[in-house]
Amino acid sequence: MPAPPLAPTKFIEVLQQVWWRLDAALDADLIYWSAALGAVEALMNGTTAIIDHHESPNMIEGSLSLISKACSDVGVRVNTCYGVTDRWDNNGQLHSKISPLSKMTNAAQRGLAECERFIAGGGTGMIGVHAAFTCCDETLNAAADMAKRLNVGVHIHVAEGEDDAHAATRLAKLATDDWLLVHGVHLNSSLLGRLVHNPRSNMNNHVGYGAPTSKSNTILLGTDGIGADMLEESRLAYARLREFDIAETPDTVSQWLKNGYQIFPEAENDTVTWNYDQVQSPWHVAFTPGTRVTDVVIDDRAVIRDGLPTRVDLHEIRAKAQEQSVRLFERLN
Repeated sequence: MPAPPLAPTKFIEVLQQVWWRLDAALDADLIYWSAALGAVEALMNGTTAIIDHHESPNMIEGSLSLISKACSDVGVRVNTCYGVTDRWDNNGQLHSKISPLSKMTNAAQRGLAECERFIAGGGTGMIGVHAAFTCCDETLNAAADMAKRLNVGVHIHVAEGEDDAHAATRLAKLATDDWLLVHGVHLNSSLLGRLVHNPRSNMNNHVGYGAPTSKSNTILLGTDGIGADMLEESRLAYARLREFDIAETPDTVSQWLKNGYQIFPEAENDTVTWNYDQVQSPWHVAFTPGTRVTDVVIDDRAVIRDGLPTRVDLHEIRAKAQEQSVRLFERLN
């Protein structure tokens, strides 16, 4: 994508000038091929299950099915949701002032409907919420109620930046143990749910260190979509953790990785073969670069063989994704 009109100097400007512009530009082809590329990159790096939080305000209906199909075509599992938000008005325009509104917008209603449609139709997902600071109380309550009714959790960004620092106060009466709380960098009080630590994304967006070991929640390791190599993410997570606490070891980060199986227990039966025979040792993983996947088997089907996907043409996916990136550039320029 082209550079933003102005260089962001704080997190809210990064959201407004980069990520939210990108969200608004997405259409069906951009969604499918970017999902396919992300899925195949994840699989080639040994990730057999993806949890995705998606937003495309000008392409809401059917967006989760496109993501699910892309992942299914590649052969990777996915748990996805639409990130409901009130930051878009009923004309599809971004509100000039981001603050909790008093009434749910049409865009938020459509986002909730997309989550319900996808899950009720057999899709694996959660109820997505962008973040408390871009949602009114009516929207947050509706998302929590829908999650209970469908027996799934809520997947929400929580206190990623200072603009959302009061999220815990607004969510305290809604959150349950099956919620997925993403980031939590500025989480100033306890909140029920699993907490996902995203070290690379936090550093890239200049929001600070989440200090996950200081939280009482079960910690999972994530990427917030900025990469697909979970071993590389774990190395970065350990380096940042060690900087925070000299007494910490790679075993802590290894446990964060394993906690992901709480969301996808079936993934524990997948077989991933690596080019390095000490990959089961957290200490070896933390200090050994170049560890690559050779083969992956999911549900007794080989989806990676000799480092390459078996169900899709990698070159086609890359070529199609490149075509879409050119379209994206033109839309945003």
